[in-house]
Amino acid sequence: MKISVVTLFPDLYKPFFATSLVNRAQQAGIIDTKTYDLFSYAAPKERIDGPTFGHGAGMVIKPEVIERAVADVEGKQGPAYKVFFSPKGKKMNQRMLQRLYERMQEQKKEHLMLLPARYEGMDARIENEYADDIISIGDFVLMGGDLPAMVFLEGLLRFIPAVVGKAESVQQDSFSGPFVDYPEYTAPVEWRGYIVPEILRSGNHKAIAEWRQASVAQESVIHHFDWVRSYPTFTSSEQTAIERVLPNHYVVLMHSDVLICEDKVTTKKGTTSVTSLDIHDIARSAATYGLKKYFIVTPLVDQQAIVKTLLGFWQHGAGVSYNNHRHEAVNHVIVESTLEHVITQITQREGKAPLVIATGARRDNHPGSISFNDQETVWMHQRPVLIVLGTGRGLCPELIQQCDYRLIPLEGFSSFNHLSVRSAAAVIFDRWLGKNPRNIDKDVTLRMTA
Repeated sequence: MKISVVTLFPDLYKPFFATSLVNRAQQAGIIDTKTYDLFSYAAPKERIDGPTFGHGAGMVIKPEVIERAVADVEGKQGPAYKVFFSPKGKKMNQRMLQRLYERMQEQKKEHLMLLPARYEGMDARIENEYADDIISIGDFVLMGGDLPAMVFLEGLLRFIPAVVGKAESVQQDSFSGPFVDYPEYTAPVEWRGYIVPEILRSGNHKAIAEWRQASVAQESVIHHFDWVRSYPTFTSSEQTAIERVLPNHYVVLMHSDVLICEDKVTTKKGTTSVTSLDIHDIARSAATYGLKKYFIVTPLVDQQAIVKTLLGFWQHGAGVSYNNHRHEAVNHVIVESTLEHVITQITQREGKAPLVIATGARRDNHPGSISFNDQETVWMHQRPVLIVLGTGRGLCPELIQQCDYRLIPLEGFSSFNHLSVRSAAAVIFDRWLGKNPRNIDKDVTLRMTA
């Protein structure tokens, strides 16, 4: 593969191309790297940049300079797959790198041209005209695109056969599948009080493989859940490993300690009635996302009796054979008189008290406010989780303040925010626990059929 870098700072690449595996790949003739000084494509006394139209800070690289550079480099090295770097580009990850490499192979492009920008970036017309890909290495801004270009090359070159000594090393890289890599150890066995796990020294390959699978699942789910949930497909063993690591989750629907309307303006703490629709719909959502139990709290004895009669039909009565899927979902529903009784039940089942997460449509001032991307904050405690839903006008402020955490409200880009509790429950479960596959592409299809 021929690699051309068109840059304002070619000297930055000299030590990079002369180091480690990149240098070995050049020595072996696997890659051929060249850098081109962007200043050489500007006429004498001509600036390569200009002020932005519409006012704004900084300078923008001119399109005619890049035009000359591309024409010259492709004239010397042949048609190129051209990659630009920008914070607004596609976020780089392992799957994207692999797809890009495969795309170059399919297009029979043996020439890769990198065009890292500086200043305020390139004139937008340059990218529109030339870019095969625009890449970002993260949600932050650097002084230029040269470091991202090097990071990109470090990742991409690993897919070229023989650049990395063992193909197995690439196949087992972190983020090549749904999991990160397992921890590695070498001699000595003990260092500063840390001891290499005995199982890794046992020689039992089956036990070692199982330990590694459990380790990568634990690390990946707790600390990289966004990556895990974005993966398009899982083997049965991966799915099982994930289920084992996920903390057990429960949900409770509160019909007490909630706000009800006193008149059209004010609210007060009160009690609401149980509805059959909330029982069935939230039960199905809870079962879909693997919650262990769905509790319904009402202090009203007659309401408890009604709920128990309905549950009896689906849990033990004619409903079992009438609709087995409904039975499976409703079978996890339990009615209780107080939230304290719910927490006691979970504590007895789990051997640990649950972390309690409040929900609601209001933006309350809670010290434990979390978003739907903060699973690690909660799960690192290695305790069960109880999600608390409110009926009426939502949970009363006193109850919310007693909870360990408070999920931010569900909101769309509109001023209307009045979801039913059963709709909110489904969205909350999905955002917190659901799969979110992205970038389903050829590499995933190959894995699914392998």
